[in-house]
Amino acid sequence: MSEPAAVGKVQAAQRVALLSGANRGIGAACARHLFETGWSLSLGMRKPVQPDWADSERVRVFPYEAAAANAERAWVDGTIDGFGRIDAVIASAGIMIPKSVIDADDADLDLMFEINVKAPRRLVRASWESLAASGAGRVIILASLSGKRVKSAMAGSYSISKFAAVALSHGIRQAGWDLGIRATAVCPGFVATDMARSITDRADALMTDPDDLARTIGMLLNLPNHASVAEFSINCQLEELY
Repeated sequence: MSEPAAVGKVQAAQRVALLSGANRGIGAACARHLFETGWSLSLGMRKPVQPDWADSERVRVFPYEAAAANAERAWVDGTIDGFGRIDAVIASAGIMIPKSVIDADDADLDLMFEINVKAPRRLVRASWESLAASGAGRVIILASLSGKRVKSAMAGSYSISKFAAVALSHGIRQAGWDLGIRATAVCPGFVATDMARSITDRADALMTDPDDLARTIGMLLNLPNHASVAEFSINCQLEELY
């Protein structure tokens, strides 16, 4: 399959992104930014509600429960029926259970793996044929800096799932390279969302703005095949490596 000289040469209005966790936080910010920059969107939500900024011709909303087996099939099929293509998958839905690796039980770990790792893999797998047909398919796995280091005891169990999410992104990148599919693990620290607010008393102004993260994701999606970014770390505070 021939590789486009640059993704930017494909008209943005022709490109379709399938995005989970679109009802709030990073997912909602990313959806709005992509819409404003010309993408058509297929949004997966637990409770599907059309955003007030959306154009019904370019934005379609589908019910999606990440923890439900095979939930992705109807969503992907509906997207193909409606738009005829999927050029990008952005797996933004995620869950954190703040427990140490000692305090967490198997049910806690199973739930985080189901939503943070297995559900994104299923979404990408269901979209694979369309991503390959694009010639410039893109996958964004919303991982975390907790997938790069274990910052505290209470983040330990969450980190296990997010380390796996980073590995998932690398596995997708390896599997899809010759098909023009590129995958990036996006690894933020604290982002001003409900999840972060539940575990830190940092003010929103001292955390990464979801809109800044959305612009970063938009940039990654628009890079050409020969400018692949495997991981992108972004932080609101100084750490030795991140």
